[in-house]
Amino acid sequence: MDDTNQRRDRREFLKAAAAGGALAGAESLFPGVAFGQSAKIRVGLMLPYTGTYTQLGVAITNGFKLAVQEKGGKLAGREVEYFTVDDESNPAKAPENINRLIQRDKVDVVVGTVHSGVLLGMVKVARETGTLVICPNAGAGAATGPLCAPNIFRTSFSNWQTTYPLGKVLKDKGHKTAVFLTWKYAAGEEMLQGFRDGFTKQGGKLVKELFLPFPQVEFQPLLTEIASIKPDAVVCFFAGGGAAKFLKDYAAAGLKGKLPLYGSGFLTDGVLEAVGNAAAGVETTLHYGDGIETARNKEFRLEYAKAFKAQPDVYAVQGFDAGQLLAAGVQAVKGDIGNREGMIKAMASARINSPRGAWTMSKAHNPVQDFYLRKVIGKENKVVGIAHKALADPATGCKMA
Repeated sequence: MDDTNQRRDRREFLKAAAAGGALAGAESLFPGVAFGQSAKIRVGLMLPYTGTYTQLGVAITNGFKLAVQEKGGKLAGREVEYFTVDDESNPAKAPENINRLIQRDKVDVVVGTVHSGVLLGMVKVARETGTLVICPNAGAGAATGPLCAPNIFRTSFSNWQTTYPLGKVLKDKGHKTAVFLTWKYAAGEEMLQGFRDGFTKQGGKLVKELFLPFPQVEFQPLLTEIASIKPDAVVCFFAGGGAAKFLKDYAAAGLKGKLPLYGSGFLTDGVLEAVGNAAAGVETTLHYGDGIETARNKEFRLEYAKAFKAQPDVYAVQGFDAGQLLAAGVQAVKGDIGNREGMIKAMASARINSPRGAWTMSKAHNPVQDFYLRKVIGKENKVVGIAHKALADPATGCKMA
């Protein structure tokens, strides 16, 4: 998505947010009005609309709204009203931001977010307030591990899931040693753990773990160190603007073609237009990719392109499935949002007919799903195989599981 589209989308979000705030204020002027089943379903979107993860926030929002539009713009006959908060990918502001949606905007559900550190702040508030939260991206293991709760759902992945399948991928390609590098925050460390578990299980040796603070992108010192180590393969996690710069820097350092590069799929998702040939041949594992030849995926891609004049990526799919999951819960209770127990039960047992392939919820409320092996060919993350069938996160520490 180019800068012009991003600016236009952000202007639209700000307008929507302003309109939502005005309506919330109007409701406060009429405290005697009963907002029953005929009232609008109030959805809080707590996502990054500025900074490194701007494109991700936009795609998730688009996907979610497309899922609602697929239902005719209503869920169980009730219109949907959106309230947006830019979380700025700032964990320190997470409690304040989610409380703004809960206390000020009186939302029925909060959809968010991208940054794992922000999600952890959201989850703590959700556990205290009982607010329904649907996470459409951030893969922090604790959210569906020690901090799991009946009212917390995820429609994306756990960080561990995205890199665990790479262990067997590298073994099958004959790689015995690897270096892993990432931003040093929850997502990066958990993806490192997933790869470490998968690679060592296959007999591989992780010879070095390299980090830099989020969201820094000064990769050159780390690339110099990798060149001196000379592993069989390099594995990493970066996303958004940071991923685009890393791919360019890796090629510019002369490592492309010498040291095979792998990663969680976020390394190459949504950045191929920006990086040119720097990503060519890079292989990644993820729960979505280009070339999934199903009727559901073809229909989704067509409708998304028509609605937003852009091609959907994995973030759009996760947002779309967050909308589908909410729809399943609302439909099950015939629009009675107050029937929280019924909604949660329906969402926990839902089978989501997703563009990525059908998936179900684990007992910890994390998707059990196939992970694909993808290869960058031209401007596509082309699916070339299934790296792991029906992979479930271990959900260590979750008492529901």
